[in-house]
Amino acid sequence: MAAQDFAALLDSGLLREVEEIVVAAHRGMYESQGKAWSRPDAYTWLRYEDPAPVTRLAEGVRRLRRGGAKFDPEAVDKACARAPKGADLN
Repeated sequence: MAAQDFAALLDSGLLREVEEIVVAAHRGMYESQGKAWSRPDAYTWLRYEDPAPVTRLAEGVRRLRRGGAKFDPEAVDKACARAPKGADLN
């Protein structure tokens, strides 16, 4: 996904969709650990103010997977179906 045109990712809504999947996994992991969660905490954790949001999402996915987070398989399948041919969402 990082190789895709950023404007196209925004216009298609795919970036927002993938972002929501990552944020939901972050929330699930925090709540399963008994930690308080907030959306601003998730974006701070992702360091989303960085100028490379797709890279931050990919790093966030790797960190969440190492932490045992669960991703909504239906949401991931839906995002993959919307992705341009050859885009890597994994």
